[in-house]
Amino acid sequence: MRTLAALLVVALVACTPADTSQLSPALTQRFDSEGVVRRADNAVFRWTIGAGTRRAEWEDRAASIIVTRQSVYLHKNEKVGVEITPRSRREYKVEKDGDRVRIRAGTGRNEELWSFVPPDGDAAGWTTDIRAVIRLADSTSN
Repeated sequence: MRTLAALLVVALVACTPADTSQLSPALTQRFDSEGVVRRADNAVFRWTIGAGTRRAEWEDRAASIIVTRQSVYLHKNEKVGVEITPRSRREYKVEKDGDRVRIRAGTGRNEELWSFVPPDGDAAGWTTDIRAVIRLADSTSN
């Protein structure tokens, strides 16, 4: 009976989604000083590479996103998927597609697409706030 109970506990722990929102104290301090505008922890992002081609690949990934007045930081704990800052050189675009927000990083064959449904349902607001950071990055890179 104890073995069965132990197996049940292990199975339940294994099925619990992992927390993707962990940040170092330095990153937490940075985002706090920049002013957090939006945050979604442990969201499901659809990561796509080669969108619109026959070689397109995609997968759903759990991750977290923080939008400040100066940065967009999409991450799984310390692993960064997308980071947009005023010093960013990569090309970024954001668009609203129904209830989803789509962030495009790069161009051509190197383009990645990250999309998610905001937990607060405000895809238009998220898109506007992310676009403001992208414009800040565009204005400082020229």
